[in-house]
Amino acid sequence: MTDSRQQRSPSQEEPITLRCSRCGTPITPAEAILTPTGYRCKACVSRQQKTFDTSRPLDFVWGFLIAVVLSLIGSFITRVIGFFTVLLAPAIGVGIAEAVRFVIQKRRSKRLFRTVTVGLILGGLPLILSMGYAFVFNLLSGSFSLLGVLPLVYQILYLVLAVPSAYYRLSGSRRL
Repeated sequence: MTDSRQQRSPSQEEPITLRCSRCGTPITPAEAILTPTGYRCKACVSRQQKTFDTSRPLDFVWGFLIAVVLSLIGSFITRVIGFFTVLLAPAIGVGIAEAVRFVIQKRRSKRLFRTVTVGLILGGLPLILSMGYAFVFNLLSGSFSLLGVLPLVYQILYLVLAVPSAYYRLSGSRRL
């Protein structure tokens, strides 16, 4: 019984048909990475990524702290505005991102953006946890009401809408 999968012999390997647009190294189509300026080898792409990391160690601390504090303030605002959270939470996320960008002077790093995102989530969690505790307590005591759930839903919705808005504003990603 023969195996339906065939082993590639060295003579059957993919031919080298491309060259890196930056360094000119010969690359196979499987190894090539398409960039806006042409195909590049993995080494050139990784070198290019390193040049975009301009953050400093203190940026992580400031970005995290600002995100936590402003997210906590945003979650208190959400508690007041109720239904309008749907409209204002993305704007709050963008506002937090702009405040962080101002303080860190627009320096960039994927790890920095993730750190700010974690700070934003942690800033919104205290009210979610306290409202979740109150909801469970009311549920167990038999005084469940649908209107009592809405503030918790709005807090969760705040994080669901504000976090991606802030991340995409910081990272410069654009979704079409």
